[in-house]
Formats: sequence, C-alpha cells, structure tokens
Amino acid sequence: MNQTAKPEEQTQRVVLVTGPSGAGRSTAIDVLEDLGYEAIDNLPLSLVPRLLDGPARGVPLALGLDVRNRDFSAANVIELIDRLTRLPDYEPEVLFLDCSTEQLLRRFNETRRRHPLRSEGAPLDAIMAERDMLAAVRSRADVLVDTSELSPHDLKAELARWFDVDPGRRLTVSVQSFSYKRGVPRGVDMMFDCRFLSNPHWEPGLRPLDGRDPAVQAYVTADPRFAEFFEKVRDLVLFALPAHLDEGKAHLVIGFGCTGGQHRSVTLAEKMADALAKAGWQVSIRHRELERREKAPAPAEDGLTPDHHAVSA
Repeated sequence: MNQTAKPEEQTQRVVLVTGPSGAGRSTAIDVLEDLGYEAIDNLPLSLVPRLLDGPARGVPLALGLDVRNRDFSAANVIELIDRLTRLPDYEPEVLFLDCSTEQLLRRFNETRRRHPLRSEGAPLDAIMAERDMLAAVRSRADVLVDTSELSPHDLKAELARWFDVDPGRRLTVSVQSFSYKRGVPRGVDMMFDCRFLSNPHWEPGLRPLDGRDPAVQAYVTADPRFAEFFEKVRDLVLFALPAHLDEGKAHLVIGFGCTGGQHRSVTLAEKMADALAKAGWQVSIRHRELERREKAPAPAEDGLTPDHHAVSA
C-alpha cells in the first residue's frame, strides 16, 4: 500500500462488512451501494491490500467479508483492520451484522440453503462454529447491528443513520406504531405513549379493525385529550426536524406505542405522518404489529392486515 499521507479530504473511507451467515451481510452491501459506496462482496482477504493500493477513490468503499473465502479467519480480518488503522490514508470501519441463533436457524430452515460451514451434521452446529470463529471480529466492530427483528426496510434505515455520505440528502422521517407488550422498537429517536387515550379494543364493533379505519380514527380522536396531545406532539416534531437536518441527520424515527399496537398507536402514526407530509417532509409509515401478523397469521377474530407505505407531501 502507498503509505504517503494524503490530504485529509482524500482519506479513503473503507467499511468492512461481516457477520454470521444469514444475518444480512449481502443486504447490507446492497444498501451501502445504494447509499453511494463502491461495494465489493466476498472479496478474498489477500486481495484487499492490492485493491486499496494507489490513490483514494472518489467514493467510499464497502467490502463484504465472510467465511466462504478460502483465506478467511478472524486473525486475518483483525490483521487487516490493524493494518488499515495504522495508515493515515485510510479510515476503516467494521460493520458487524449479528442475529440471534434462533433466528439464524429459522432463516436457514425457511430458505433450505446450506450453511457455508456445514458439510455434515445439523445446521445449528455450523451456526455455533461460525459464532466462535467470528467472536474476536465482533469485539472489534465499530457498528454492531442486530438484525434478528429487522425488516430490509429497518436495516436500510439503520445503516443510513451510520453510513449515509451524501450531505445533500433530505431528512427522511419514519413514523411507526408498536405494542409495548412486544417491546420498544430499535432505533426510535422520539417515542410517545398513547395508552392514556380511549381504547377501541373495548368496543366490539371496532375491535377487529385497526387505526387506519375511519371508524377507529373517529373513536380515538373523539377522546377530549386527543386534540391537545396531538397538537403538542406535532409542534414538537416540527420544531425538532429542522434542527436534526442542520446536524446532518439523514433519517429520524418517531414511534407511537399503545397496548396492542392495533388501534391508538396506528391512528396517531397515520395522523402524524399526514401532518408531516403536508408540512413538506418526506415521510414513511410502518405499523410493526400489523406487519407481524401478516408474517405469522393471527387467529381469525383479529381480522388484521399489514401496512407499510410511503406518504408524500
């Protein structure tokens, strides 16, 4: 490698993307490419120094590293990290995509793909062996993303928060609804609890519907506390968004939670997304619990359907 120091603005940014098989590394590579990176997947470690030799490129690099490479080992990856760290020409970062063992096993079973470390025996053995192999690399991660419960949309948003390189991008806002019973979503920047509002769950005619339905929205918005709560939250968000944009933030997540994630939080998310879009912000909506029920169908009496759509001004 050329070790002659370059001007600071020409320092080469290099993101090394790795993690256990099935955790989303290939998806992350695609996302980084969409963000403006020159992305190369499954590159043999021995070729990385040759690739990086010479003047800095005009764009950052994203290099996918995984156990399929014949020269892959934790020691070799750490040696590469240390080598790049010592050179003033390069700005290395390690992005480690992790995932729970249960979810990895489920993904391999669903896709029926063979684990790259599996020759014989159960997939679980290969998954655990790979975990052991990558433990030292995981400890060196600059950015660690657990994809166990992330959709591709969620992963793209999370990576944009860390790796977006285009300061000219507009701030995008994701408004999400969720159930507190299932836990708070990862990556929420501003979160509001709407469990104090009247609950349509206790109305038999509204129970099977969700907060996108006009009847449910009418019931929730009829609560005397709704208008003041909504106006104050809306004004706070509209006050904060320009400040986040000035700070260079590319993506902001606003969450509304209720008990079941079906009625009140969905209503608030829909109303807030509409208000922000009318104010000129680029907004998307996600209803987590409705999506969950699509992936794992609920009993017939729930009568729920998923939603995940964009709202434009």
